[in-house]
Amino acid sequence: MRHPKLDRYQNDPALRIISGCCPHDCPDSCSWQLAVERESGRAIDIWGHPDHPVTQGKLCGKVDRYLDRSYHPDRLTSPLRRVGPKGAGQFAPISWDEAIDEIATRLQRIIDHDGAEAIAPYSYAGTMGVLQGEGMASRFFNFIGASRLARTICSEAGFEGYAYTTGKVIGMETQDYRHAKLILIWGSNTLTSNLHLWPFVQEARRSGARVIVIDPARTRTARAADEWLPIQPGTDGALALAMMHVIVNEALYDADYVASHCHGFDKLRVHLQRYSPQWAAPLTGIDAARIEVLARDYATARPAAIRVNYGLQRHAGGGAAMRAISCLPALVGAWRQQGGGIQLSSSGSFPLDYRSLRRPDAAQRLTREFNMNRLGDMLSRDPAKIARAHHHPRPVDPQPTPDAAGPPVKALIVYNCNPAAVAPDQSAVVAGLQRYELFTVVLEHFPTDTVDYADIVLPATTQIEHWDILKPYGHLYLALNRPAIAPLGESLPNSEIFRRLGRAMGGDEALFGQSDETMLQAFVESQHDALFEGITWDRLLAENFVRLNLPQPFLPFAHGNYPTESGKCEFFSERAARDGYDPLPTWAPPLSLTGAAESLRLISPPAHNFLNSSFVNVPRLQQREGRPALWMHPADAAERQLHDGDWLRLWNAQGEVELPLRITDEIVAGTLLAPGIWWSKLSPDGRNINQLTPQTEADLGAGALFYDVRVQVERVAPTAPHSTPAELIAAD
Repeated sequence: MRHPKLDRYQNDPALRIISGCCPHDCPDSCSWQLAVERESGRAIDIWGHPDHPVTQGKLCGKVDRYLDRSYHPDRLTSPLRRVGPKGAGQFAPISWDEAIDEIATRLQRIIDHDGAEAIAPYSYAGTMGVLQGEGMASRFFNFIGASRLARTICSEAGFEGYAYTTGKVIGMETQDYRHAKLILIWGSNTLTSNLHLWPFVQEARRSGARVIVIDPARTRTARAADEWLPIQPGTDGALALAMMHVIVNEALYDADYVASHCHGFDKLRVHLQRYSPQWAAPLTGIDAARIEVLARDYATARPAAIRVNYGLQRHAGGGAAMRAISCLPALVGAWRQQGGGIQLSSSGSFPLDYRSLRRPDAAQRLTREFNMNRLGDMLSRDPAKIARAHHHPRPVDPQPTPDAAGPPVKALIVYNCNPAAVAPDQSAVVAGLQRYELFTVVLEHFPTDTVDYADIVLPATTQIEHWDILKPYGHLYLALNRPAIAPLGESLPNSEIFRRLGRAMGGDEALFGQSDETMLQAFVESQHDALFEGITWDRLLAENFVRLNLPQPFLPFAHGNYPTESGKCEFFSERAARDGYDPLPTWAPPLSLTGAAESLRLISPPAHNFLNSSFVNVPRLQQREGRPALWMHPADAAERQLHDGDWLRLWNAQGEVELPLRITDEIVAGTLLAPGIWWSKLSPDGRNINQLTPQTEADLGAGALFYDVRVQVERVAPTAPHSTPAELIAAD
């Protein structure tokens, strides 16, 4: 495939063409190319790699502006020390030597006085790279003996539910959706969060496939599909169970596949009798007759595909919901055919060995592990809250007593994350970050909400300035990223920052002396699973991305071979029973299913032009997105005598926020929608929607409950802009 930009630039002797890949939290993990001026070293353009089978020469609207992000005038380009009160964002430049020396001295003092577990990391998916993500960072924290972090904020409940059924989170290959005859896009706004799947969906439609979107909101994807099936938030598991009820009772299941490749069907058949469409209808808001038709259509389409995403599992019953949905493809034998099955993530197809990067052998002992969703509790001085913040993802996992919870966190090192904007229960998070004795170090690109509370700020490079390898979670191509430009200002890769900290804390050259290229080459060479046969460092350098050693077509469970204890799809899971769960797929309601009569549910899916809290400060993207807003169904607005454009105060036990109202029938009645995640400092009243999100955990994996919130609302006087910079709302 040719790309017009490549044709334009590749014969220009003044330019170099550099290949790389997007690091952000998206299943597409696009490979890209950049044009870089040889003389100035400046990147002048970026586009999707034309040869990548999924990227296919196109980037999303966010990453298409990636150079605006890398060259943003607000880039942090030198280390900073706080000179004002915490939260004020007042800093003075310091040298790298001063910064590293001060951090090492403060951390050693904490270790000597309180123990190394009083130091904690906080990170997530600001970059998904194996090195700049958790590679050298984990090596550093293992070496000093810090507390560990369970990174549960995004997908943990769904992963656990899916894995109880299939053994690992393995699914369809993205390109195979083109062969489906019916596609259920379930809890996924593909055109916003998985754009590169859509061309394959469209190809299927041109061949006669029907596309149904199951979602509480009429998203961009729902508007583009054949049908939008509105569903009440948190009730997807009820719909899946009712569909299975119909499929089993009407003998629409694949009896041969079930007999050969599924475990526990007889128990499931009896169990499903309680989950009729008539039972599910009032919960889901979907008519019983429509559920029956959906079940029949799904069971008789050959092949039928499901694309399910993380939103539907961000509630108290999220793991159970994913467990139920993941049973459907096996029940109807959809795995037999190319274009049949389900995809939540391709992560389970990559059996990566991270030991050469993260060096778990450097740890002296296994330290306590915090659940990142409970950052507010984690940063508390209260021993009971600290105990509550410990990670205990299953009912059988013990929770420590307050006396055994360990010391309060005295140092927090934040990288690849903006917790002051994205973590649940923002009031508790900010209260923790404001503790005078908490020493906070933040590695960042921009002066985010979290940076305002830092004691030391360290400027990090963006993806076009460093080496890395990307494991996707939406396709099967491992990709190499090479630096296209030199680091801006004094910024350094995460790897080099932790390398310098490690040496300053007494680490030797064996741990903290390897270059990024050496570490990545050793990482590739340490992969001995047969799936990596043929993937070498030299091949990645030459080709930029390489598919796993898997057959084409990739039909992971066409002949069974599930990586479960039984080797079959487990409708009945002994492992789940041992972990303290019902061994059969069940209905676990969201917390927000009930509440005060006058209150409403609230969900906060990603804004189209942002990626979590990344890209929020890019002027053109902020201009496209507009301003924070709140969707409300006309019936809910009429009942409260509210009008389009009114300012509303939303509140619950966690906090409050004020937002302008948009009345629309593109959200189900009884539910509010607030696109996120705006930085608080760029929000009208200086607060974002996570003021309202609880620290409470989902049923499986201790996942987050971003879409399981109940709030009350009232009209208030319009809020003046809090501190949004004029340049960020002006036309670009």
